[in-house]
Amino acid sequence: MADPILHFHGAAGSVTGSSFLLETGGTRILIDCGMFQGSKSEKELNYKPFPFVPSRIDAVLLTHAHIDHSGLLPKLAKAGYGGPIFATAATIDLCTIMLQDSGHIQESEVRQLNGRNRRRARATVEPIYTADDARSMLPQFIAVEYGEWRETVGGVRFRYWNAGHLMGSASIEVETPGADGATRILFSGDVGASNKLFENLPLAPSGVDYLICESTYGDREREEYALKDRRDRLREVVASSNSPGGVLLIPSFAVERTQEVLTDLVALMDEGEVPRCPIMIDSPLASRATEAFKKHAADLGHGGKAFLRALNAPNVRFTETAEQSKALDLVRGFHIIIAASGMCEAGRIRHRLKNWLWRPECTVLFVGFQAAGTLGRILQEGATDVRIQGEEIHVCARMATLDAYSGHADASELDAWVAGREPIRKAIFLVHGEESARQAMSARLPKQVSVKVVCPSLDDAYELAPAGARLIEDTTPARIKPVVPGRPDWNNDYQGFVLDLSDRLKSVADEKGRAVVLRRLRRALDPDDAAAVEGRRDGNVNHGS
Repeated sequence: MADPILHFHGAAGSVTGSSFLLETGGTRILIDCGMFQGSKSEKELNYKPFPFVPSRIDAVLLTHAHIDHSGLLPKLAKAGYGGPIFATAATIDLCTIMLQDSGHIQESEVRQLNGRNRRRARATVEPIYTADDARSMLPQFIAVEYGEWRETVGGVRFRYWNAGHLMGSASIEVETPGADGATRILFSGDVGASNKLFENLPLAPSGVDYLICESTYGDREREEYALKDRRDRLREVVASSNSPGGVLLIPSFAVERTQEVLTDLVALMDEGEVPRCPIMIDSPLASRATEAFKKHAADLGHGGKAFLRALNAPNVRFTETAEQSKALDLVRGFHIIIAASGMCEAGRIRHRLKNWLWRPECTVLFVGFQAAGTLGRILQEGATDVRIQGEEIHVCARMATLDAYSGHADASELDAWVAGREPIRKAIFLVHGEESARQAMSARLPKQVSVKVVCPSLDDAYELAPAGARLIEDTTPARIKPVVPGRPDWNNDYQGFVLDLSDRLKSVADEKGRAVVLRRLRRALDPDDAAAVEGRRDGNVNHGS
């Protein structure tokens, strides 16, 4: 029997698009099928065909419900996959909500884009999938319990372990049969941080052959936050943001992060640590996800009761309709708005930012990882001007970051988690991290493990042989250049250039000076054309004199 082959079709050099195809003995198993986020170049991968034939996949194993791990499942089914999708019961409940919401967002955004395209005489586009597409594939889900061995096609066995990252999240242990015995492979999924309000510490087996490990925070340490310390830090942000006509905007992932931040805010208000004020949850997805959390409240550890108390607080309001959301722009007095998406790439947070970023009485608090190229990352890094929905906005709002809410283990927690998997016999693959994070982690790990540490590129394939991992040479053209994932792209540079040009033109005192700037720019873009334009202009001037 041939050795297993593992293809890295996502989250290789970036933190999104998680997708790994395992081939063994004629069986093809897909671990995660996530949506790409971040730069425009990466997001375009969502529209391209899969780098494999969906109808030939035998099974899908899903680590958890976050869209960067599950978001292309409806596209997979639409493209011909009709087999099982294994996940925990909580993950299925969340996916039922999140995938339909994702389809709805795509339909809405495509309608708006096509309206602009028609006005510009450009071709219209189709959504990746619709809400109906998402609903139609939900019967393919099959629930599995933590710790329960299951078997799928070709004698491949798998077992789920609680990853401590999100309600229902899992690390997945896979055993593939072979002539020389089974090969044990562990896919970490996203590994949870310590001191999570709703999660226990992550669990996983030891003694695996190959470890595929996330590295999101592989190059950074968070401050150590016990629950009280985290709430103290949140109290400081709320206090410094509180102005009579101000707002605290919290871009937040709708699932778990929103519920966790809400629980802490209400607890601080109940304890008199901060003044009670309106808290608006401006996300229909968060509203529906909250119902799923209520259903599984008994599984939320010590945070379950506090969460249920927060939901009943008189100052907490959930917006459902577009009209209710728009009405938030009319609220007077200090208030707090929690809105998705967490990286400010879509959803209602962009409307809130558009309304508030130019006002100094606004504070934006980031409570999650911001991928390179996203609006959230651009704001977090101190941009003074941004473009939202085609409009230029000067940023006067204050930015704050509180990474205590991150669902990801930081560098030392990741190192400890990997150490707990020892002995690792063959190799470690680092995925789901930007290049700086992977490189930092790959430099540290050899000090604690004796096996090879590999940082695969997008669409790389490795043979998982008894002697170790071997890169398979492939002449297939790459879907995207290896240097692109996890970095800002040309579109980010273009948006920055447009804003810089606008600033430059505004700084010039008169029309003549602005004409000089534009002439220099035209000359830089096309010297021959610029010379011709200037020649025509001079001819017109001489003729008029």
